[in-house]
Amino acid sequence: MTTATKPKQKSDVFHQYLRPKKKFPNVWCPGCGIGIVMGAFIRAIDKLGLSKDEVVLVSGIGCSSRFPVYLDFNSLHTTHGRALPFATGVKFSRPDLKVIVITGDGDALAIGGNHFIHACRRNIDITAILINNHIYGMTGGQGSPTTPSEAFSTTTPYGNVEKHFEPCDLAAAAGASYVARGTVYHAVQLEKAITQAIENRGFSLVEAISNCHTYFGRLNRKGDGLAMIQSFKDRAVPVARAGKMSEEELEDKLVIGKLHTTGATEFCDEYQKVIDAHKEK
Repeated sequence: MTTATKPKQKSDVFHQYLRPKKKFPNVWCPGCGIGIVMGAFIRAIDKLGLSKDEVVLVSGIGCSSRFPVYLDFNSLHTTHGRALPFATGVKFSRPDLKVIVITGDGDALAIGGNHFIHACRRNIDITAILINNHIYGMTGGQGSPTTPSEAFSTTTPYGNVEKHFEPCDLAAAAGASYVARGTVYHAVQLEKAITQAIENRGFSLVEAISNCHTYFGRLNRKGDGLAMIQSFKDRAVPVARAGKMSEEELEDKLVIGKLHTTGATEFCDEYQKVIDAHKEK
């Protein structure tokens, strides 16, 4: 008598990639969206059929940078703002690996801003998943480079007077060959963007808009985690529809989807051409 094979459950996919000895629940606040990003990432890796040995996760410091701690891949937990230089070294020495940086708005764009620009400029084959919650969540709710003008944080108690960065615009202008934005409400679309980013040969940015209700939500009266995630649904506009809307109509909206692609050559490929040319000489 033969026994029918039990179909694979969705939860099995996640357990396959989690570190078995890592303690759960995780360090993130209840209702935080970072876990949703992690789930989208796991599904993307599984869909691509990549083995755990083919992937390297690199992170710096911050709430988002705890992400690789829970996943059973090759990983580097580096210093604040330096994830991209470490990732560049890994990719340069092992171009066969899929190198993926998990970073936050403060980690990538403040202390790491210079590295972010030059990684885009080189168009090195690294995927950066930038989890943007518009504030420093782990260290006390300080304003970050993406904190909106006039928004409140612990370092801008009377409102932020600085102009904020738009990570996707910055990446596209600096030379990234794939740029997309998603939100933690749109988990399926976020998974698709991460899949496309990993497949792209060049520097890829996926900005994942997430919620920090503990600080940003509380200080700006945005409500709890559920309310903030619901607001992403209400404010989101697909890129195709956004192209038909005026600037006034797009004010305070989140344009989601694939925002920018180019056919630019990749850094490691170009460097290998130089090596091969000189070997011939």
